[in-house]
Amino acid sequence: MKVPLVQIDAFADALFEGNPAAVMALPEWLPDAVLQQAATENNLSETAFLVKDLPAGIQAPNSAHPAYHLRWFTPAVEVDLCGHATMAAASYLFDDVHPQAEKLHFHTRSGWLAVTRPAEGQYTMDFPSEVPAPVAIDPDIARALGVPVTEALKATDHIYMVEDAQTVIDLTPDLAFLASLPVRGTIVTAPGTGTDYDFVSRWFGAEAGVSEDPVTGSAHCQLAPLWAERLGKQEMLARQASARGGTVHIEFAGERTILTGRCVRFMEGTAILPC
Repeated sequence: MKVPLVQIDAFADALFEGNPAAVMALPEWLPDAVLQQAATENNLSETAFLVKDLPAGIQAPNSAHPAYHLRWFTPAVEVDLCGHATMAAASYLFDDVHPQAEKLHFHTRSGWLAVTRPAEGQYTMDFPSEVPAPVAIDPDIARALGVPVTEALKATDHIYMVEDAQTVIDLTPDLAFLASLPVRGTIVTAPGTGTDYDFVSRWFGAEAGVSEDPVTGSAHCQLAPLWAERLGKQEMLARQASARGGTVHIEFAGERTILTGRCVRFMEGTAILPC
């Protein structure tokens, strides 16, 4: 089976920035083992798989807008939510399949997600918020981070607060230890004082099988409620301070977090998969 394979840098203002994702549009679902093998072969933090047909009994929110069944795989596992690969999938569909569309709907493990295109090359995603709860600082995690920790919280990921943005930028944690934790990942974050951003962060994976993700949309669904409360503002500009780096425009709307970023296409071709 030949299927299109597109690689797109999401949350990127220029090529080789942001988070690269593979997008593969399938005529129908292949066995999960094949999807996992394809994602492992792509060797990116996520591969987005798209199928036009929705699961039995599922109806699109609005028949006026194209709707797809969307799934995300890391090189190791299928995940419940992925921001940058959703943005990459929307970029592919808007550019190559539905150039006249105003909105796209995606049926996912996290429910229905919507993506619009407010400007050329820019995409806005409507995602569920996740409010983190305070927890005790784990001394082993603090030791692995190698810097003073001021606070710890927990949602899908561990969230560890540090003193300032430069500490986040300079962080050289014990990746092997963080990868061993029984959690999807660990976020390290700080206020953006002295930078052009409201807050900065980095994300280190464990069960997701990714050492460090360049830009993590789903992490910002956890950080948005936290920083909206701390900063007293609903609209924020965030920077994920990985080596590649990426910028996330955030509007916190209570139960929903609106994420906006840009995409740059790097590669397009054809994959040959077993039927």
